[in-house]
Amino acid sequence: MLRLVKGGAAEAAVTVRRARPDDHLDVMRLVDGAMLSADAETVRECIDDGAVLVATISGRPVGALVRDGDRVTAVATRRRYRDRGVGTALVSQALDDRGRLVAEFDPAVRPFYESLGFDIEAVEDDEERFCGRLEV
Repeated sequence: MLRLVKGGAAEAAVTVRRARPDDHLDVMRLVDGAMLSADAETVRECIDDGAVLVATISGRPVGALVRDGDRVTAVATRRRYRDRGVGTALVSQALDDRGRLVAEFDPAVRPFYESLGFDIEAVEDDEERFCGRLEV
C-alpha cells in the first residue's frame, strides 16, 4: 500500500498523465536534469508503449516517471518542485497502472522510496545500490 508521508498528499495542482510523443524532449530534459541515465530512443519507445508518465503543474511538465513493465527506470522532478508531492503522484499513478513496482536506486533517494512504503534491500553484489518493491 502506498503511504503518502513526505510532504503529505500530492498537491491538488499536480496532474499526472501518460506522456505523448511530443513530450519526449521535456521527459529527456527532466531525466537529464536529475542526472539520471536514460537512452533517448529507449525513452521514445517507452512513450510509444504508454510506459512514461508526466506530472504537470499549470500545464507545465515538472516531473516524469519511466518504466519498463513493473520496473521503474527513472523518476525525475524539477528541482524547484521537489518535496511537493510530484514524485509521489507519479509513483502512485504507476502503481495504480501496474499493481506492482520494482525500482533499483542509489542510497541518496532511499528515503523517498521508504516514504512510499517500498520494501527495500541491498542489491546483491553491489553495496552502493538498493532494490525496492511495492505492491497494491
